[in-house]
Parts: sequence; structure tokens; C-alpha cells
Amino acid sequence: MGLQSVSRGRTHQPCAACRMLRRRCDSSCILAPYFPCDEMDKFAKVHNVFGASNVIKMIQIVEERNREDAVKALVYEATARIRDPVYGSTGAICQLQKMVQELKMQL
Repeated sequence: MGLQSVSRGRTHQPCAACRMLRRRCDSSCILAPYFPCDEMDKFAKVHNVFGASNVIKMIQIVEERNREDAVKALVYEATARIRDPVYGSTGAICQLQKMVQELKMQL
């Protein structure tokens, strides 16, 4: 197998978002840097909670240097919302605060 056979093959795999949405993923895909093809579950959670078009809108309004952190926050919030549909991440924060108070009482 020479270099020719490797260069003829596809070098670009669609990102997890385009794969799930069954869209063509090109070099201008705004979701590709944050949802690589091997992280389908990450995009599935965000898509389930926020919807793909809302995720795209949110990413677009954030400055490019802050987008990675914004996507991490979206994934965290989506995961928390799936785990606890009523309180989401607020429920986790309240539980941790309660644990801190209980541990302070034990001191």
C-alpha cells in the first residue's frame, strides 16, 4: 500500500454534529472543532436539551477565543439537565452546598 492509496481516501470525517444531523460537514462547520467525530454522545446530550440550531446560535454569538469554554458549559448543563430534569446543575450545586454545611457541623 503506497501513499497514493492513502491520499485517495477520505481524510476528513464529519464531526459528531453533522453526523447526527446527517449533514455535509465541510471546513467551515462551526461545530466541528468542539464535537469531533468520536464524541457523538457529547453532541447528542447538547442537541437533546438545547437543539442544534440553538447551539449553533449560542456558539456564534460567543467570541471565538471563548467558544471552547462555552461548549464545555453547554455539555455540563445538558448532562446535568438530563440527570435532573427539574433542577439541572442547580440541583447538583445545592447538594454540594448541603454536604459542605454537614461537614462543617462535624468539625
